[in-house]
Amino acid sequence: MSSSVPRLVVAAPSSGSGKTTVATGLMAAFAARGLAVSPHKVGPDYIDPGYHALATGRVGRNLDAFLCGPELVGPLFLHGARGCDIAVVEGVMGLYDGAAGEGELASTAHVAKLLRAPVVLVVDASSQSRSVAALVHGFVSWDPEVRVGGVILNKVASDRHEVMLREALEQTGVPVLGVLRRAPQVDTPSRHLGLVPVAERRAEAVEAVAAMAAQVSDGCDLDALVGLARSAGALSGAAWDAAEAVASSPPPPLPVPSSRGSAPSTPPGGSAPWTPDRPERPRPQTPDGLVVAVAGGEAFTFSYAEHTELLTAAGADVVPFDPLRDEELPEGTRGLVIGGGFPEVYAAELSANEPLRKAVADLAQSGAPVAAECAGLLYLCRELDGLPMCGVLDAGARMTERLTLGYRDAVAVGDSVLAAAGTRMRGHEFHRTAVEPGAGAEPAWGLRTPQRRVEGFVRRGVHASYLHTHWAAEPGVARRFVERCRTS
Repeated sequence: MSSSVPRLVVAAPSSGSGKTTVATGLMAAFAARGLAVSPHKVGPDYIDPGYHALATGRVGRNLDAFLCGPELVGPLFLHGARGCDIAVVEGVMGLYDGAAGEGELASTAHVAKLLRAPVVLVVDASSQSRSVAALVHGFVSWDPEVRVGGVILNKVASDRHEVMLREALEQTGVPVLGVLRRAPQVDTPSRHLGLVPVAERRAEAVEAVAAMAAQVSDGCDLDALVGLARSAGALSGAAWDAAEAVASSPPPPLPVPSSRGSAPSTPPGGSAPWTPDRPERPRPQTPDGLVVAVAGGEAFTFSYAEHTELLTAAGADVVPFDPLRDEELPEGTRGLVIGGGFPEVYAAELSANEPLRKAVADLAQSGAPVAAECAGLLYLCRELDGLPMCGVLDAGARMTERLTLGYRDAVAVGDSVLAAAGTRMRGHEFHRTAVEPGAGAEPAWGLRTPQRRVEGFVRRGVHASYLHTHWAAEPGVARRFVERCRTS
């Protein structure tokens, strides 16, 4: 089986060159032409896909050769691109920058080769003229298997500057497919190493995406870019399917729930105001009422779409809720998933919603499965920056000046609701917080880092860790979690 979905990879020599502006603008510009656009992001980034979703009206999806393995990049791409006319893949960092110490693995170049897709190189030309030719020549010639099909010049100062850049690039033979002037209106605020999530600034984000689309439409040759996308090579193989993945990955035997300990009592607090325009929460649809609640809203914006698809394929009715506003867990909740985000920004509001904090603590105390990653870990702690949280874990969390960032090789230290002891997975850490202690009496993971440390907490039905993982790499995680929801 093969597919020839037209596709482009938007890359750059380095971070900060304008990849997100160009990729998001292209997605929105193509969508405005009536094309069904499939949006993708290389690497573990959760934030850019939110802007991609605004631009296209489709779920933004990640393609990560480290977390999922190179063999899944094509199938996951085809899964996301089903029924689409064109796909745009935004790269990560510089074109050839991959996982530290792993060569090209997980780089934009690696993913472009796996997808047999042409690359559009976005170059920040603000501080150069003729030198741009040497820069582009170097990127084009570095790896002959990477096909750089054109250049988009960003932050061009004037007409004269544009002429100088075009004349220089004529010597490389690489066509200029677009020229963008400096445009402050497309700038979006950043936090840590990424943009502020769409959920935290939706109205402004919509305006920013519209500005990106207008800038790209005015400054780029969209017809030439569509033509380049159509030149992508055919991809062989089948699209990834959540139901098939779950069915082919039976879970190991379930662990016996631990009876050790009990959750500390939840400190008192108030509740956050209800937002009147929030849609009605969907009712449970599965015959046995097996509801898995998934945290969302502004504080918990980090998740991979495939996680929900896998949980659904495993038999769960996935119901979202907002810890900032909902005072109860969804009716019939049998399991809870709390992903990543920026809870430190909303610590006061999360703390004030005492009814929900108590509901989470009661669910954990009952032995029901709870899976928490990064922000979810902080929410389960006793406190965050001195403010009471759910108190499920006897640990305190606080903001620090130190950024912890990078891919990790991990092994499950013991049995949990997510994995059997010895299960190996790959993950990613990204946080400026610290939890003390960093691991419980039963840690979640052993990490192969220079320090070879243990990390996270396994306690009764709770699995809490800083590590972000991609369940498509180990679909048995979702099936194991749902089976435990049935039996707990």
